[in-house]
Amino acid sequence: MPKIKTKRAAAKRFKLTGTGKLKRNKAYKRHILTKKTAKRKRNLRKAAMTDATNVNNMKQILPYL
Repeated sequence: MPKIKTKRAAAKRFKLTGTGKLKRNKAYKRHILTKKTAKRKRNLRKAAMTDATNVNNMKQILPYL
């Protein structure tokens, strides 16, 4: 059985937590920030967990994570 290649783009964006969940950063924080409220930008700073519906796909993309 050959080794599976990790999708490097995904490996840079997702980290595994101690409990085995996938941690990700939130989107919409790169540009056009003037019209977004301070509260919204502050909440975008915090990391989020990957949704359970995507976890199976992520396990295939990141086999050795």
